[in-house]
Parts: sequence; structure tokens; C-alpha cells
Amino acid sequence: MADFIIGRQQIFDHQLNTYAYELLFRGKDFDLNQQDGATQATNQIITDALIELGLNTIVGPHKAFINFTTQNILEKTPLHLPKDRIVIEVLETVKVDARIVNNLQELSKLGYTIALDDFVFGEEWKPLVALADIIKLDVLEMGEARTRELIQQLKPYNVKLLAEKVETHEQYQYLLELGCDYFQGFFFNKPNVVSGKRLTVNQLTAIKLLTTVNDPDVEFSELSKIVSQDVALSYKLLHYINSSFFAVPNKIETITHAITYLGLNEIKRWTNILTLASMSNKPLAVMETALIRGKMCEQLARLTNRPYEHFFLVGMLSCLDSVLDMPIDQALQQLPLTNNLVSAILHKEGPAGEALECVLGYEQWDISAIVFANLDPLLIGNAYIESINWAKDILDNIK
Repeated sequence: MADFIIGRQQIFDHQLNTYAYELLFRGKDFDLNQQDGATQATNQIITDALIELGLNTIVGPHKAFINFTTQNILEKTPLHLPKDRIVIEVLETVKVDARIVNNLQELSKLGYTIALDDFVFGEEWKPLVALADIIKLDVLEMGEARTRELIQQLKPYNVKLLAEKVETHEQYQYLLELGCDYFQGFFFNKPNVVSGKRLTVNQLTAIKLLTTVNDPDVEFSELSKIVSQDVALSYKLLHYINSSFFAVPNKIETITHAITYLGLNEIKRWTNILTLASMSNKPLAVMETALIRGKMCEQLARLTNRPYEHFFLVGMLSCLDSVLDMPIDQALQQLPLTNNLVSAILHKEGPAGEALECVLGYEQWDISAIVFANLDPLLIGNAYIESINWAKDILDNIK
């Protein structure tokens, strides 16, 4: 594998289901601010990441938005990739001329999806607007008034609109009303706070269960009794443990047997996962984020030979605000967590907090924040890919 790390950012449809991912990448030996460096980076991600790792590993069944430079388009680099799996994202730095237009027309006729990135309407872009499938609008850069104006200008064209850098649920709502089809940004991982919101009966029950399960003094017999009393949880837990994920040699039929087989810590982990999944009617992507955060925090602990059990919990519970739609400090007050765990989640303190900060930096593609205990960035990048695949396996088995 080449010396670069790869990330991704979700792109949602109007119902907030995952439509695609934009692929992000950074390497030691190329500078993305330089034209040649960006071209090399795109070539490298195609040859080393997408072909070696496989698109399914990185984006699952979804499409991948990939940035292509002027040189990439002139060299017809997208032809190395399946037309039904990628979106050719034409950077705003591309110099539009007859050759670029002809090559993109050819790719479009072959069935490739074309997206124009950070779009600003100009005369030279009209030929590309006519053939584009998707136009990306940087709503943070433009502001609401200019965004409205540009959307009006684009109405005569047969294009889908993708609003990027959407940071709040309020922005998502007004952009939805303006007719945007797809949305990209950090709004999805933030709570949609509603004043005076109360927890549902289901959420209160789940919180009570999480409280008991995460009591550091809970004993084998007590945990077995609590989980066994929750018929739905017992069924899910036994169904999951007997799934292909664990590949147990003989069917496990009781919670006591499950705890004996997996151990107290592992049963706590899976109970936390299943309980958190039951607490929300949010799109699956919220749970996926929680699982990736938890697993990646754990992986960072393992890579640095630290005890890892509470690292997973810190990562997973950092999404509790999105699950419950309330500020994270209020969400955490529902649970009797130790001060160390709360400080790790709220203030990124201690080793687990530093791991969470690194994971959040990766999630938001803040390169300066992707550091943890002097680990090689390539190891951190590998931990991210492993966490994506682990989360996918979990979700496949608990749906």
C-alpha cells in the first residue's frame, strides 16, 4: 500500500439515507495544493486504494465521489473504474476548454455520472452544466442569499443539486425546501436539539439498562438476570451471538451460556451496541458512526498496548447526543459514568479522550488532529478502514 491515508464523507439523500461517499486522501509524497500532486494523488488512490482495497471495502454498496483534475480528465483516468460505482467530481480548478468538454461528453455518453464541485456560474462552465448530472454548492462559502440565487439560475437545467458543508439541521431544512437533492456536511453527526424534549418510554428503558450494564461493580449473575428479563434484547443478543459473525461451534441458547462463552466484558459490549441501536429511529448512518468511533478508539488503544475496554465505550457514547437529540453533556447525565469517561467524551481528556479526538479529526478530515501517541498516520488510517468493515459486519447482523 502506498504512503497515504484515505477517508470518506457521507453524502445523504433528502430522506437522510446514505447516497454516496466522497473519498478523501492525503499522502507524504504529493501536495494536493499543486496540480501535479493532485493528479498523482488521484492516480494513486485509484491504483492502490480502489483496486487493491476494493470499492466495497471503503464505501460498501454506495457510489464513490472522486476528485479528478484537468490532467486526469485529459488522460481519461476514470475509465479505470466502474461507471456504475463512481461519480467523476470535476474540481473547480479545472480549466474548461474544448478538450475537457469533449472528454467529459465521452465519459457521460459511456454512462459515467458527472458532478461539478464548488460550482460558481460562469460562461465557460455552461457546456459542462449542460452535461452534468450533479452540481455541488458550497453553501458555507456562498451564504443563504447567493445559494438561493444560484439555485434559481440552475432551475432550467436537468441537474441534481448537492449542498455541501451543511453544518446545522436548520440549514438542511431550508436547503431541502429550496430543492436540493443531496446533502454533505457535519450536520448529520450533531443533535437536532428540540427545546423541552423528553425521552420516550423506550429510551428511558434503554437508559436504565445501559446504567446497569455499565456499572463497574455489576456481577455475572446480575447481568445475566437483567438481560434475560428483557425478552427483545435476549432474543437479539442470542440471535447475534449465533450469527456467522461469531461462528460458534455449538448453538448458544441461554444468556448465562452466552456470558460464560464470551465473558463479562464482551457481553457488556454487545449489550451496549444492541441497546444503543434500539434507542433511536434515526437513519442507520448514525449507528454506523457510533460503531466506527467506538472500534477505532479501541484499535488505537490496542496499537499502543493500552487496556482497551473503556476506549470502545467512549467512542460509541460520543454519539449519544445525536441518538437522543440533546446536548452531549445532558445526554451523558442520564448514565452513571465515571468522571474519567465523562471527561474523555466532553473534554477529550486522558488517553481515551485523546483517542476520541484523533477519531473525530479523522472523521472531519482535520489532518492536524489525526495524531495519537506518536502512531504512524498509516496505522491510524488502517485502523479507520478496519473499523468501517467491522461496523458494516455488525450492522449486517443486527438489522
